[in-house]
Amino acid sequence: MKYELLAPVGDFRSLRAAVEAGADAVYFGIKGFNMRDAARNFRLRDLKKVKKICGKVKMYLTLNVVVYDWEMGKIEKIIKKAKCYVDSIVCWDFGVIELCRRYNVPFHVSTQASVSNVAAAKFYKKLGAKRIILARELSLKQIKKISKIIDVECFCHGAMCVATSGRCFMSQYVHGLSANRGQCAHLCRRSWKIFDDDGNELKLENSRVMSAKDLCTLPFVEEMKRAGVKSFKIEGRNRSPEYVSVVVGEYRKALDYDESKVGSRKLEEIREGVENLKKVYNRGFSSGFYFGVPTADDFSWSENGEQSERKEFIGKVFKYWPRVGACSVRMNTGRLKVGDEVYLISDSEGIKRAVVKSIELDGKRVGVAKKGQDIGVNFGMKVRSGCEVYLIRSG
Repeated sequence: MKYELLAPVGDFRSLRAAVEAGADAVYFGIKGFNMRDAARNFRLRDLKKVKKICGKVKMYLTLNVVVYDWEMGKIEKIIKKAKCYVDSIVCWDFGVIELCRRYNVPFHVSTQASVSNVAAAKFYKKLGAKRIILARELSLKQIKKISKIIDVECFCHGAMCVATSGRCFMSQYVHGLSANRGQCAHLCRRSWKIFDDDGNELKLENSRVMSAKDLCTLPFVEEMKRAGVKSFKIEGRNRSPEYVSVVVGEYRKALDYDESKVGSRKLEEIREGVENLKKVYNRGFSSGFYFGVPTADDFSWSENGEQSERKEFIGKVFKYWPRVGACSVRMNTGRLKVGDEVYLISDSEGIKRAVVKSIELDGKRVGVAKKGQDIGVNFGMKVRSGCEVYLIRSG
């Protein structure tokens, strides 16, 4: 059976990263009408370019925010324009669903609908839904029952929200930013203190009592398959292109896993995969609700993430010489030395990981380059002008 790997894309860099890493489908938003308003997002005029980059990779457009009466005309315009480009609309508002039905556009029911039982699945199937993105609060046992009714999509990796299926009003109450309009200020990730009416303070062992760890299902992808999950969804439209590249790559390997590999070899590959996932942004890992209700151990202690690698902007490529396989880099900041690992990131190329093979300054080989210098660098691959160079650091 073919299982779909669904990747998050918030801009052209992450889009190219997802496609190159092996995603079967991508989901993205149009600016102003999706649950990740802070992401760069795309505009209607970008759809043709997105389609060209995707090729055979499926495109799912998210229209899953709370929608008001005065916005329905804009939503209708988006659906009519997107119809010839996208494979499905991700939505849950009945007004948006009705527009999809009117214009004969396939739709998937968003996790915002909190579908968590067979009766609800049957209801949406009768409405014409092709797929349901199930509520996050379901176990594998519960998912298995619903998967017999309709194709189901489940999150396999990424941030977990402490609120039921992401329906949180905390950000709205404190800052006037609606999480249900894609504007969440992530107050749950902060450190908190508790006081009583008399002003007594309670010291918490973990002051981040609402900051859930990230979901990671890599160790039990096979169990998800057996539960009937057809589409494996990665969270992260606000995440970096290297996050998209690494996470898609690891889950691609897991979904395509050769079942002839057994025992210690399989376990070793899973361990290696999890370690690679730890290199990019994460708050620690949890199995979510798949094996039962999360416990206190499933809340994060992290303030700025627990990733084992971080990237530091170094400079930009302004020319490439194909004859010698080297490029010019303007050092905007920091230091770069031979042997360093870097990310090469651009809208046109996505993201590539490379090693500094050699450095030249004023026609002479050097071991280290510094801020303010224009240098020649051999990365061992073709690099286009305008590409940004980021040094990869441990910890």
